[in-house]
Amino acid sequence: METEKLLEHYYSYLIAQERRAPLTAQTYRFEVHCLLEWLDGQGFKAETADSLNLSRYLEYRRVSCGIDSRSTAKAVSALKSFFSFMVNEGMREENPAKLLESPKQKKRIPEVLENDLIKKMLDSLDTGSPTGLRDKALFELIHSAGLRISEAVSLDIDDIFLRERVARIRGKGSKERLVIFGAEAEMLLRRYLSEARPVLASIKSANAFFIGRTGGRLSRKGIWKNYARMALLAGAPSRVHNLRHSFATELLAGGADLRSVQALLGHADMATTQIYTHVDVSLLRKSHKQYMPRLGDYVSESDPSVYGEDTDADGIESAMPHQKVL
Repeated sequence: METEKLLEHYYSYLIAQERRAPLTAQTYRFEVHCLLEWLDGQGFKAETADSLNLSRYLEYRRVSCGIDSRSTAKAVSALKSFFSFMVNEGMREENPAKLLESPKQKKRIPEVLENDLIKKMLDSLDTGSPTGLRDKALFELIHSAGLRISEAVSLDIDDIFLRERVARIRGKGSKERLVIFGAEAEMLLRRYLSEARPVLASIKSANAFFIGRTGGRLSRKGIWKNYARMALLAGAPSRVHNLRHSFATELLAGGADLRSVQALLGHADMATTQIYTHVDVSLLRKSHKQYMPRLGDYVSESDPSVYGEDTDADGIESAMPHQKVL
């Protein structure tokens, strides 16, 4: 079976039989496409590839493509799924990917942006142009409501309720939730709908809320590129997901309970939300004084050793860098 037909057949299998979410199915199909191209370049075929071939492919992805442990784990899952599909379809007798082990993933501390930096980035956008106004409305909404890129991309016109400042979101696993956004986002969204979207829209736009240059729904790749360009000018990290991290940490720093943050982020597991519970030293000091006032009689608030701000031999703080929430 030629590559394109095989990939389409596999994609249909993911949706219909494995009941994968469309985004997951697209990710798996992309990974398998990379695998098939690599195998072909090495003179191998998917029907005869063994576990050693697959291990070498993963090494190629790590070295040549620079994927991290999390992406490697996704690649392993995709390979296991693909070769299981081949076995089910009678193309192979065994699944060589069963022998692959997913790498242990390090717990990464979310990278959080200060509000001043976020404002600097958004203010750098030219709201006099349709695309500039669109991007400012989009990134303000992502930050204000803590959206994933895929969630922002999938928004339709009837998913946004401006008067109530509420959006209906389709998250991972096609689960729906309601999120709240702020007054600034509402103002920018109203401007976008009245000034920018009519200019960008075409017959291809259908019900899509955010429109790309070609008149169709704005793509994830387009968002990544536009954000990276904006972040570079402001001297900020280029990951859009940092806006979602900042949203979550700001909520917790402001006193929101973990369950509420979990619901707003659309996390299925509380453990995923708990990564945001690391707070900065100033908040720890405040809580320490509030709940242990007796210690204030004989412990100086300025004593760094009490609050975990010990420095190493080079004078570098052992605690995490200065940021709102780590």
